[in-house]
Amino acid sequence: MTSTQLSPREPDAVLGLLNKRRVGGRGPRRGIILCLLPAVVIAFAGFQRRWMSDDGHIYVRTVRQILAGNGPVFNAGERAESSTGTLWQWLLVLAGLPGADIATAAMYGGLLLTAAGFAFASLGAMRLYAGSAVLPLGCLVLLALPPMWDFATSGLETGLATCWIAGSWLLLVTRARSIVTCVVLGLGPLVRPDLALVSAVFLGAQWLMVRPKRRATLGGLGAALALPVAYEIFRAGYYGQLMPLPGVTKEASQSLWARGLDYLQDFAEPYLLWVPALFLVAALLPAASPRRHSPPLIPALAPIVAGLLCWVYVIKVGGDFMHGRMFLPGLLLMLLPVFLVPLTRAWTIAAVGIGAWAIVCAAFLRIPYAGWIGPAGVADERGVYVQQNAAPHPLHHTFAGQPGTVAYARLVRDAERESTPALILGRTVVGANSPTVTGVYNTLGFSGTVVPLDGAALDPIGLAYPLAAHSERFHGRVGHDKRLPDAWIFADRGHGTLPAGMSPVDVAAARRALDCGQLAELRAATRDPMTPARFWHNLTGAWDRTSFRFPNNPEQAERQLCGG
Repeated sequence: MTSTQLSPREPDAVLGLLNKRRVGGRGPRRGIILCLLPAVVIAFAGFQRRWMSDDGHIYVRTVRQILAGNGPVFNAGERAESSTGTLWQWLLVLAGLPGADIATAAMYGGLLLTAAGFAFASLGAMRLYAGSAVLPLGCLVLLALPPMWDFATSGLETGLATCWIAGSWLLLVTRARSIVTCVVLGLGPLVRPDLALVSAVFLGAQWLMVRPKRRATLGGLGAALALPVAYEIFRAGYYGQLMPLPGVTKEASQSLWARGLDYLQDFAEPYLLWVPALFLVAALLPAASPRRHSPPLIPALAPIVAGLLCWVYVIKVGGDFMHGRMFLPGLLLMLLPVFLVPLTRAWTIAAVGIGAWAIVCAAFLRIPYAGWIGPAGVADERGVYVQQNAAPHPLHHTFAGQPGTVAYARLVRDAERESTPALILGRTVVGANSPTVTGVYNTLGFSGTVVPLDGAALDPIGLAYPLAAHSERFHGRVGHDKRLPDAWIFADRGHGTLPAGMSPVDVAAARRALDCGQLAELRAATRDPMTPARFWHNLTGAWDRTSFRFPNNPEQAERQLCGG
């Protein structure tokens, strides 16, 4: 490290990054522009493609339940954690307290957080190369990718993840000794469970940079783990699960490597991502030798390691059904050390090459199934909802272009207006064992919008329905490879005459199985009144309950659970 570079341990103010000495003597104005320009560009691109996903509306219903006094649940009377991003859920609750429209807050809040993340990434890169003039490089890759534009909004936790990742790295570079940094770095599992990998790597890097004594190490670790551990205890005791219900549904601990590699190909191939990768490698080879512009090793390597681990995990679990979405956090991490780079000959050549690719990518390169679901089951998620809602910027979904979904919504509203205790299975209406309407539909966010808060919006996939989440997986579209048979749903929620074609033998077997063994315990854990004894029983049984699965066939389940 030369005399012009600053130790990452030095507690300088972030605004001090913009003085003349740290931006190559070209004045603070150029530094401010370099920090803000990527943020402005992604804010503009995200606004042009603003939208709300159906999964974003899953958050909205839970937030509405909290504000209505029913607790952090999707359906009143059943404790199910449908929100994968815990911190995002509670930030939306704060946004909803003054009476703001939650969907609007989710869409524009995600955009602001994404832009803030890009600004933090720029500040971190400038700090990493303190004393050097810089130019954009890694940010060009992210700014050129249509999935980055799409998920700058969407109502999901992606914007918060972008802001947390970049902000955590900025703190790692500028405030490694601060206890506040420990707290922020530890928030990864609350932003999204798989980001615990990033927290672990960043906390390890922080320790290597500071090398604190044992007492300080334990104090920092306690500060980092306090909130995640406290919430995990609450989760296990309140919901009876060790992870949000979508993690159970999507079998987050299983391995589907081949499907995950297909998901990687689906992301990398349409945009020719090997082109910027080659330019980066070519520029890094001369940059790796000890020079004046070499950054501190640990804060430069930490996000690369974390990003690679994130990608390996995404590939391991089989990817996702939304094009590109799950690779964006890992890509951001790997590009953080080169988000902005020193003004050297090698980096300038790389920036010109990546800039040319970025123009071509942003203007012309697209997935072949734009607006639809691809042959591998991966969807152009924004394009699908634009088509189905017949709107360029769908926010409060109407599904005007999807007659079947409109028909389902009409049945729900008719039942609500007539105060009929109806169970609506798609387009079939039967009796229900509850006084309010129960709607069963795959499009859960929309279903949660039309079904009243005192009713039940269930999905056979299991994102918000514990019974479906704990059923066996079958070979289907990624993220949609569970589907609880209607016989189970009728046995659990229905009453009176069976729908046409439904087997009375299956319904009877399902009803008996629901009262046996671990299945009965699962229902009690999620539906019994919450008391101290229930909380403790949920907490101590969370491990076995989370791993419990039962056969989809009711007769097999009855034999397995009831002993014959």
